[in-house]
Amino acid sequence: MLSTFDDLKPLKKDNSLQVASAKKIDAQGRTYGTGRRKESVARVWIKPGNGVILVNGKRAPEYFARSVLQTLVQQPLSVANRVGCYDVFCTVKGGGLSGQAGAVRHGISRALVDYEPDLRSVLKSAGMLTRDSRTVERKKYGLMKARRSFQFSKR
Repeated sequence: MLSTFDDLKPLKKDNSLQVASAKKIDAQGRTYGTGRRKESVARVWIKPGNGVILVNGKRAPEYFARSVLQTLVQQPLSVANRVGCYDVFCTVKGGGLSGQAGAVRHGISRALVDYEPDLRSVLKSAGMLTRDSRTVERKKYGLMKARRSFQFSKR
């Protein structure tokens, strides 16, 4: 029985022993991450391989024709120094190409953290794990668009 606060000292947690979160690998050796950006949602699976990135059944350079979008998709792997180490398979729905590329980037980052928990600090400091919550503002009643009003005429 504990009678004083001094009896609690041996029960105090040791901060030097930090346990890393466990890997979340399925039966096929893959990890999963969901990425979101604007109206797009990406379901991403990664597994060790030779760096092939498939988006909706097509290779990433075919699906994302602009080089800016291709580099956006590659960003999590290059920040973590894992380019060419993982095969990425993802399906994306909704939004446009820019939002889809952002969603794939977010999904790859989350899947990488599940596969290698040590990469969390690197990806977090680079801002890859933060979900960009900016979406299109809704149209208001009595306006042409979200904020644009009709032209005013005095006469």
